[in-house]
Amino acid sequence: MPNLAPKIPDGEKVDFDDIQRKRMEKDLLELQTLIEAHFEKRKKEEDELVALKERIEKRRAERSEQQRIRAEKEKERLNRVAEEKARKEDEELRKKVEEDFKKKKVLSNMSLHYGGYLQKTENRKGAKKQTEREKKKKILADRRKTLNAENLSEDKLKEKSKELADWLLQLEGEKFDLCEKLKRQKYEINLLQIRVHEQMGKFSTKGTRGKGKVGGRWK
Repeated sequence: MPNLAPKIPDGEKVDFDDIQRKRMEKDLLELQTLIEAHFEKRKKEEDELVALKERIEKRRAERSEQQRIRAEKEKERLNRVAEEKARKEDEELRKKVEEDFKKKKVLSNMSLHYGGYLQKTENRKGAKKQTEREKKKKILADRRKTLNAENLSEDKLKEKSKELADWLLQLEGEKFDLCEKLKRQKYEINLLQIRVHEQMGKFSTKGTRGKGKVGGRWK
């Protein structure tokens, strides 16, 4: 192994303490340089770590703010949807109430008119029956003929018999015409009543058409 000790020149005095001191100074300087480099590197790493933590916290705060904004926007959207739904339901309910009120009013008016019409009809019928009864009595009284056949001859009796037969035939014809007229009038009255009931039925059907259960209530 080669000798690494410094070569001492011949004839010169060697100061070993100075050599040792210089060596120690050199080692100390190198050590300080290493320590400073270490601390510089450590400080740089700490600064980078702090910067990384700050970026992480900043990014986390940004994500939290974005989530908060999205949540607020979603909440506002849901509130708008709920308000719009409630507004539509209120509007539909208001329209339904107005339509029901109008239909009830129409049906009430029809019922009043129809009831008044029936009452007037009944009154007219009653008055007409009374008048017809009186007319009938008068007509029968006028048409009643006394038959006096005690002093009539056979030819006169035959002539009187033929006259009575013709008159009876005439009465039967008038009776038939009156019966047909009465049937026709009853038919027209029944037809009118059927039409009125059909109109009232249409209003009732329209009132219940298109109903469906929404939100626990009928609309």
